[in-house]
Amino acid sequence: MRRLLIILTGILVPMLAAAQAQIDTKKVKISDFTQKITKVVLHGNDFYDAILKEEIALRWRISPYEFCTLEEFETLKTDNQYYFLITTLGQFKKETAPGIQFLSLVKGGKGAKKSVGNMMEVISLPYASVEYPSGRELVFLPALLDIIQEHTLKSMESDFDGYLGMSKYTRNMQNAQDMKIVFFEDEINKSVDRVMRASDERFVMADEDEADQYLIDNTPGTLVSYMVAPAEPVNGSYCYKLLINAETHELYFFRRHRISEKYGVGFLPEDFDYIIKNGEKDK
Repeated sequence: MRRLLIILTGILVPMLAAAQAQIDTKKVKISDFTQKITKVVLHGNDFYDAILKEEIALRWRISPYEFCTLEEFETLKTDNQYYFLITTLGQFKKETAPGIQFLSLVKGGKGAKKSVGNMMEVISLPYASVEYPSGRELVFLPALLDIIQEHTLKSMESDFDGYLGMSKYTRNMQNAQDMKIVFFEDEINKSVDRVMRASDERFVMADEDEADQYLIDNTPGTLVSYMVAPAEPVNGSYCYKLLINAETHELYFFRRHRISEKYGVGFLPEDFDYIIKNGEKDK
């Protein structure tokens, strides 16, 4: 009998441990997302809030939603019956002040008593500079909302997608062999010379209005660049670089690099190398 109990214990303990591990995964923690209300937190800026309300009404499809003020967020943030779509500020180790705004989808919970950073994060996307937003963030807001929703659904299905983060989408460049790739010229690092800029027939260099128009028109077969960095970066700040499908709003490229004396803001030569190599027809 004692031997039987030992055997049963040896079987049940690993099973219970496995069950506990499953309960603790991100996939399980956000499994209730589509049944819970997402509170979209407004800024108090009438112009921005009007645009956010319009785009949410047009695009938010994966959960019921309501709008709330920052004051209401402070009251509700510890309630795990709600998710929150909120603009957060990112400050990295060597920065004296936050330099980048993120669009963050987080779950309410006790961790919010300390800070938003302690809340369960579903996804955070770089959105704009804190101090001097360029205005492009409003053009890209529809695409960013679609990316947030698509990533959330994938994270509900797979812990691999939930934990790996946004960099995994860069592998989509292998499917961009026949796509036009439009770069806003000011988002290209100065170290990328003319030869490299012209080294791939897919590349199009454009000014801001031209680049944005591809996205506004939902141009098929086209990727458009979007870069987010602090307005006044310091060594240790980060620069985020995205390529987004203008028609479907799928994310094809997501990389960041630490800004230093050697590496300033913008798409770097190594980014161009990666894009070119993954566009080779014989792959």
